[in-house]
Amino acid sequence: MGYDFDKVIDRRGTNCLKYDFAKERGKREDVLPLWVADMDFQTAPYIVERLEQAAVHGIFGYSESKEAYFQAVSGWYERHFGWTTKRSWLVKTPGVVFALAMAVRAFTRAGDAVLLQQPVYYPFSEVIRDNGRILVNSPLKLQDGHYEIDFEDFEQKIRENHVKLFLLCSPHNPVGRVWKEWELRRIGEICLRYGVLVVSDEIHSDFVYPGNRHFVFASLSPELADITVTCTAPSKTFNLAGLQVSNIFISNPELKKEFKKQVAAAGYSQLNLMGLAACQAAYEGGGEWLAGLKEYLAGNLAFVREYLAAKLPEIRLVEPEGTYLLWLDFRGLNLTEEEREDLIVNRAKLWLDSGAMFGPDGEGFERINIACPRQTLEKALEQLREAVYS
Repeated sequence: MGYDFDKVIDRRGTNCLKYDFAKERGKREDVLPLWVADMDFQTAPYIVERLEQAAVHGIFGYSESKEAYFQAVSGWYERHFGWTTKRSWLVKTPGVVFALAMAVRAFTRAGDAVLLQQPVYYPFSEVIRDNGRILVNSPLKLQDGHYEIDFEDFEQKIRENHVKLFLLCSPHNPVGRVWKEWELRRIGEICLRYGVLVVSDEIHSDFVYPGNRHFVFASLSPELADITVTCTAPSKTFNLAGLQVSNIFISNPELKKEFKKQVAAAGYSQLNLMGLAACQAAYEGGGEWLAGLKEYLAGNLAFVREYLAAKLPEIRLVEPEGTYLLWLDFRGLNLTEEEREDLIVNRAKLWLDSGAMFGPDGEGFERINIACPRQTLEKALEQLREAVYS
């Protein structure tokens, strides 16, 4: 395919959150960052060409999408996941986290309970608490190195707390689960039984390792589609987070109306020109690049797995089924949170995501981003090994 994912691209000095803001974020300036979920790879050439065309045109006025945009997005989800959508379901937002906040505001009131499954992507907690809602956690269970849903606890928490809304992370960030069809259906049955609406964050759906399959939650039945807000975006798949474009699908017209009302109340209307152009290009012509990327990421995963087993057995990999974010179990080092932070930042000179930020169930773990050239990943693991054994 001719894509060079081994190429190291210097991102410093580009106002890059990952590389240029260590000091502002309380880290030492010489850390090697493998934290925030963007990639150190240039995006697909096809996307770059579209953006260059838009830049050369030189007029950056108000812009909207036409039928070709919807066809690109809907065609991708039909080809890859067998999910058929309608243009009338689509609401475009500047990001999935923005959409989560809008859904919390649209479908709950202050003091209502919103359920999530920790350890989970930390903005889930923020959009609940920052909007004056009550966070209810049904923690995932780690059994023999594999996370499972405690369905009995899930239902009990909904019933006892009169939960109105459930934020589903699918595939799950950070533990890397790709939920089985039966798991999603059982979640759906419980939510239907208690009248709970579901916001399904499926931003990592394109990153699933062999032997696993992503199911769009809303595609499983018309009844589930009727209670679901599906959040999608090309940002993780094609490294476009800075262009702020997400596609939210809501087939229930009443839910869509309430959601759009909150978006309007936030003062938001059209997406930016470059985001629209990049998204359409990604879904029209980015497939070959993505195939190469996924093959490379599988190699990175194998490298980490083998390295830890051979050289850092105290740190255990929670085997991922999807995403390019690995969940590492540091508990074998028997360190406190403060000691582990000192080990990682000051001695290994790394910047990872502490598991504690994903909720109390993440304490003792770290999230590491493997979407980088292998030599960067090897350097990071070598620094970690030297810090552990020095």
